[in-house]
Amino acid sequence: MPKEDLTELEQTLGVTFQNKDTLRQALVHRSYLNEHPDFPLGHNERLEFLGDAVLELVVTEHLYQNYENPEGELTNWRAALVNADMLSDLCAKLQIEPYLHLSKGESKDKASKARKYILANAFEALIGAIYLDQGWEGAKTFVTERVLCELPRVLEHRLFVDPKSRFQEASQEHMGITPSYKVLSETGPDHEKEFQVGVFLGKEQVAIGVGTSKQEAQVAAAQAGIETKGW
Repeated sequence: MPKEDLTELEQTLGVTFQNKDTLRQALVHRSYLNEHPDFPLGHNERLEFLGDAVLELVVTEHLYQNYENPEGELTNWRAALVNADMLSDLCAKLQIEPYLHLSKGESKDKASKARKYILANAFEALIGAIYLDQGWEGAKTFVTERVLCELPRVLEHRLFVDPKSRFQEASQEHMGITPSYKVLSETGPDHEKEFQVGVFLGKEQVAIGVGTSKQEAQVAAAQAGIETKGW
């Protein structure tokens, strides 16, 4: 069962809602309503739609006003700040998950790719709820404090560059070697395959990544390689 008392969550978010139901609706996943058709509120997808636009505009305005970089670079920086990986991590940091209204199946499925998107979408829905309840300035303050604070880390660690490119740049810089990737195993039926891929520098296997496609597993391996090497 999700936590019902939202006081602690409001303290964590730094927002006291005038209408608690606006906050509560941001936490309702569509799957919950399938099992609880009499629940008085709708799911959070419309709030997510609104929050996505608010988030993108706040981030875009900040980048435009503070950086003279070309459009392409600013677009990549923005993408690194608003992608599902970043938003799901931020959602986890704010400990929003215990408040989410999910179906029994979704509640159990904590490690899947679907859970990452549920968390990211909930974060966007929260921004939409804050915008409705607190207005533009309230939403802008929240995004600035919770999302734009990640920009220095994104720039320092070049998180706006995909992990495979970053690992290749670093391995060439540090070792003069271009990494290679090898599928170590394939499991599962055709419609639900899981690939395990190793990333190698010469003959050294640096790290392993897992994904539902070879490309996804390579990206995971590259990210693991960056962390293993401390690059």
